[in-house]
Parts: sequence; C-alpha cells; structure tokens
Amino acid sequence: MEPAIKYRLIKKEKHTGARLGELITPHGTFPTPMFMPVGTQASVKSLAPEELDAMGAGVILSNTYHLWLRPGEQIVKEAGGLHQFMNWKKGILTDSGGFQVFSLAKNRDITEEGVHFKDHLSGAKRFLSPEVAIQVENDLGPDIMMSLDECPPFFETYDYVQKSVARTSRWAERGLKAHQHPDYQGLFGIVQGAGFKDLREQSAKDLVSLDFPGYSIGGLSVGESKAEMNHVLDFTTPLLPENKPRYLMGVGSADALIDGAIRGVDMFDCVLPTRIARNGTCMTSHGRLVVKNAKYAHDFTPLDDNCDCYTCRNFTRAYIRHLIKADETFGLRLTSYHNLYFLLHLMQQVRQAIMDDNLLEFREHFFEMYGFNKKNAKNF
Repeated sequence: MEPAIKYRLIKKEKHTGARLGELITPHGTFPTPMFMPVGTQASVKSLAPEELDAMGAGVILSNTYHLWLRPGEQIVKEAGGLHQFMNWKKGILTDSGGFQVFSLAKNRDITEEGVHFKDHLSGAKRFLSPEVAIQVENDLGPDIMMSLDECPPFFETYDYVQKSVARTSRWAERGLKAHQHPDYQGLFGIVQGAGFKDLREQSAKDLVSLDFPGYSIGGLSVGESKAEMNHVLDFTTPLLPENKPRYLMGVGSADALIDGAIRGVDMFDCVLPTRIARNGTCMTSHGRLVVKNAKYAHDFTPLDDNCDCYTCRNFTRAYIRHLIKADETFGLRLTSYHNLYFLLHLMQQVRQAIMDDNLLEFREHFFEMYGFNKKNAKNF
C-alpha cells in the first residue's frame, strides 16, 4: 500500500542541514520548509478559507481535543470530514489532543492505558487513549494525524522523562495499530525526550522502527531558551529519515522558523501570529510593531513598507490603530492577515535562499533588519 503522505527531497543546502522539498498529500503537494496556520476550532481566527488560499497557505491545523469536545467528531464525520466541514480544499493536519489534555484539562491521571481527566469546558470526566485519539482523528478526516504522546516539561527530571519516552513509544505503536485509514490519512510519530540527548535518540529509534510516514519533534517551545531548542534540534533532526517529512511542533517566531529550517525541519505551526495580532502586535521586516500604541495615531504609512499583503496595500497604521482601539473586528482581521502573510512569505524567502545556497546570509540579513541582538543572532 502506498503511504498517504510522501516527501520528495529537491535539494539540500551546501553549508547547513536545510533542505528544499515537497510534502505530497491527498489534497495537494506543497513546498517545504513550510509554515502551517493554526485553525484550532476548524477555523483560523477571523480569516476566511479564500483569504488563506490567496496568501499561499497550504496545510492548516485543527485541534483534536477542542473538536472532540465541540462539536464532536461524529458531527464533523457526518459533514464529510474537516475538508467539507470548513470548506478547505488543501491540506489539513490534526494533533492528537494530548498537549491540550496536559495543558488545559483538570484532574489528570496518567496511566499506561491513557489519561483520565475532566475537560476544561464542562468539567465532564473523559478518557483519552492512543486508540481513542486515533478514532477521533480518523473521524475528523485530516490528511495528517498525530500519535498520542505525553509532552513532559522541558526541565523535568531525567527519570521521569525516561519513563515518559518509553510510554510515548508504546502509545505510538498502539495508535499505529488502531489507525483505520492509512491509505488516505498519514499518521506521524512524535519524538520526545526533553533536553536529554540519549532519550531523544531512544525515542527516535523507537519511532523510526515503526516506519511512520512522517515524524514530529515535540516537547520544544515549552519554556526553554532558543539556544536550548536549537541545541536539541542539532542532535535530534539528523536522527530522522531523510526521505520523510520532519515537523517541529508549536514553533512560529520568525527566528525559530529560520533556525529550524537551517537544521533540516520541513514543517512548522504555531498560534503565535494570530494570537499576538489580536493584541495589536504585528510582525514586520523591521521587527515587531505594536500598532495600538499612541505614536501611530497620525502614522499614515503601511504596517510594513516591505510587505505587499492586502493589509499593507490598502490600510495605514493610523486606521488599523483606530479599529483596534474602537474594538472593531476588522482591525483584528487586518493584523491577523498581515502576520500570517508575513510568515508564509518568510518561508518563501527561506526556500529561495536554500535554492541559492545562501540561507546563512539570509539569516544574518533578516536578523539585522528584524532587530535581534547580536548575541542571540549567533545562536545558530
């Protein structure tokens, strides 16, 4: 049986671990490295599918935990799956719900069978196991699914992380056996191990032996420094097969996207661009700009003079500031559109830099323009 998800390597950069490729899914083929906008509740906040398509989004995320609670996977299945339900014609990826159980749910009890908890909406008792997570994801119908894993804190003890990694490997094998639609849904394994090199190696070895069609790197961007995250990527990414996609979960700052691509990561996602947009914070080629600040009240220039997105072509900082101060939803739509466009366009530039074998030079120029200090800029 042909795998539902494939990866085609086009080019490896000469001086880094970066690679240019294509992610092949049942709903299209998309260039990598790529950033994937997050639509937690089957919707990228404030934006229409047509807008996401126009700005170049390829794969978007939805959240298994939230959709399991509301409206329920059976309603989504009845609608014909997430693609039909949310009217998105391209790729969709769902996580397993595990991260939300460990971060949002209450009264958690982790056992070998799974996790007993009370959900954060109604307080109802629920149980999530590898089999339940896969069943929900099968019913939701994304192109790419995640295995249920435990995501321990980065600074947890070695003994705890060692036990957690072993359990995540056992859960991954159970989820793989429970997977009902490998012909049109690809299931990824998730490498854990916090900051411990030998545990990351063990986790990767366990998962690669199960021959998943793709691999995620989890347990990062959870409070550790950028230097610590890059250090883990330095020894983790090379452990993953070259002929399969590599996905760094929950990372969306501009510097982390570039540094992750340098280390051979193909896929990234994060709620960051839309979350900070709702607070009036915008990503620009000159660094972050808080457009609701008073100094922009008479500023009739675009958010970013180097950006050609819909927001920057049509509206000024003064107008967007007015909308946000007046609690007008359109203001949040404009900042959200701009931030997502900014990151999608950044990844286009990263791909071109890999093609031209000058990603390190691009990084240096971008970091200087963006305003990252020189000390942090050297942590690559």
